[in-house]
Amino acid sequence: MDQQLEALHTIVTRGTAFLVDYSFQVVGAIIILIGGFLLGSWVSTAVSKLCEKREIDVTLGHFLSSLAKIVVIGFAVIIALSKFGITIAPFIAAIGAAAFGATYALQGPLSNYGAGLAIILGRTFLVGDTITVAGVFGVVETITLAHTTLRTEDGVRITVPNKHIVGEILHNSGEHRIVESSVGISYSADPARAIAVISQALAGFPQLQNGPAPQIGIEDFQDSSVAIGYRYWAPTQRYIETMHAVNLAVYQALGQAGITIPFPQRVVTIMKDQNLS
Repeated sequence: MDQQLEALHTIVTRGTAFLVDYSFQVVGAIIILIGGFLLGSWVSTAVSKLCEKREIDVTLGHFLSSLAKIVVIGFAVIIALSKFGITIAPFIAAIGAAAFGATYALQGPLSNYGAGLAIILGRTFLVGDTITVAGVFGVVETITLAHTTLRTEDGVRITVPNKHIVGEILHNSGEHRIVESSVGISYSADPARAIAVISQALAGFPQLQNGPAPQIGIEDFQDSSVAIGYRYWAPTQRYIETMHAVNLAVYQALGQAGITIPFPQRVVTIMKDQNLS
């Protein structure tokens, strides 16, 4: 019992001595840390607003604001440690050694972060773009250091690790994606009139007016029809929906104009047997 009391008395004595000797340092370190966190939040908000004002990409803006906050808080921690006479050189060496060892143990996750940094800084694609990569197609919803999230037209969310994006062939359709279709008309029909009818049908879709003008013309001469090709730029987020609606409108417009859409036909002539004798 006496030994326990003596140990408790020793702890209290040393604790009191520490507070007496380092009370100002402790208070100062706490104030510096609180100020560092507050300043870091303010700097992060300021950087975010500046990025919005300069119309910088959302993902890059978030990355820069977070980086600024981490840098400010890091300096605050270094200054707080210096209040106790602690040098940061051993910590930097330990962090470097740990990072070197983790490079081999975490090659997969770290490669995702490296690829994410390349995507964010290189601005290969932005939030809202429609991309095709690694066999998937969708609108970019979020970009983080670890992965990129796509949303398909069906509302399905696809998460792609960034290491599967960097170094691959990537198709960025932006806000509009081209649609190429064709329809056959009879050889007896006037192709110029058919082109005018299709052009008028496409003009009835407001979502096609934001992209380049549609292109319509004779595409090919087939066995039983003249192929009229038409290409237009549909909103990528409504690609399939728009394509189906346009095809229906073209079909109905040609029918109302009396322009025949032929189908392949074969004429078979049967010769009667003749008496050659």
